[in-house]
Amino acid sequence: MSSSDAHHSELGGFLKARRRELSPAQVGLPDPAGRRRVKGLRREEVALLASISSDYYTRLEQGRRQASEPVLDTLARVLRLDDGERAYMFELSGRDAARPRRRTTQKVHPQLRRLLDDLATTPAVVLGRRTDILAWNPMAAALFTDFARIPVEKRNFVRLVFCEPAIRALYPDWDWVAQTSLAQLRMEAARDPKDPRLARLVGELSLQDPDFRRWWGAHRVAVQGTGTKVLHHPVVGELTLDWSFLTCTDDPDQQLITLTAEPGTPSHDRLRILASWAAQSAGDPVADH
Repeated sequence: MSSSDAHHSELGGFLKARRRELSPAQVGLPDPAGRRRVKGLRREEVALLASISSDYYTRLEQGRRQASEPVLDTLARVLRLDDGERAYMFELSGRDAARPRRRTTQKVHPQLRRLLDDLATTPAVVLGRRTDILAWNPMAAALFTDFARIPVEKRNFVRLVFCEPAIRALYPDWDWVAQTSLAQLRMEAARDPKDPRLARLVGELSLQDPDFRRWWGAHRVAVQGTGTKVLHHPVVGELTLDWSFLTCTDDPDQQLITLTAEPGTPSHDRLRILASWAAQSAGDPVADH
C-alpha cells in the first residue's frame, strides 16, 4: 500500500468513527421512532448535510476518493470536529502525502540538552517522533522511572504509559492520561502513516492491551500544548503538576516537556523534597540516545 493509499484508508476510518458518534437530533435531522440499524449517522445523512452525493461520500469512507479542501471544510462542520480533529483530517487528505519523511535515528538537540542540565528541580523530558523518549533529567527519572534501565527501542512514552506498572500506578486518572497520549500518537500516524516503527508500536500495543486496541479504533486525536496532571508518587505522595511543551525550532519533531508546580502549594514543596531525594540517587545527570 502506498503512502497515499494509507492516508485515504485512515481518513475513511476516521470519518466513519466520527459520524457514528453523532445522532440525527444533534445535527437537526428527524429521528423517527424505532431502533436504527446503524449507530450514529448514516452515510447518506452525512452526504445530505454536506451537500454532496451519497456515492461521493461512500467513496471517501472506502478510501477510493480524495476530497477537495471545500468538501473537507464542510465535513469538519457537519461532523462537529474540533481544531485538532480538523487538522488531523486535513493531514489524512493526502495533501502532504508526497512529502518525504525523515526516519533517521533522532538524537536530542544540543539546545534542549543544555536546558535539561539547567532544570535542577523541574522534571523534564525530550520527546521525539512517535513519543520516543530522547532524553531526560534526574528529576524526570525520580518522578516517573529510571529510563536508563529501559532498552532504547522500548523507550517510548505511550508504550510506558500502557506497559510500565510503575508509571501506570502514578496516575489516579490513568484512563484519561492513556487516551490523551494515544490521541497525540494518532496525530503522529497522520503525519507519516508509513512509518514502520510506529506501525510496529501500534501493532504490539494492540495485541498486548485491549484498552489500547479499543481506543485506537475510536480514532481520537488531540493537539495539546499545556495541561495539568495529578500523580501519586510513592515517595512524596500526591502531586498536582502543570505541564507544557517547548518545540525545538531547529527540529520541530523534538519537544521539551516540563512539569512544574505553583509556588506555595504542597506540590511545590514536594517537588523540592523529590529533588533532594533524586540528588542522593546514583546516575548520570542527563541520559540520551
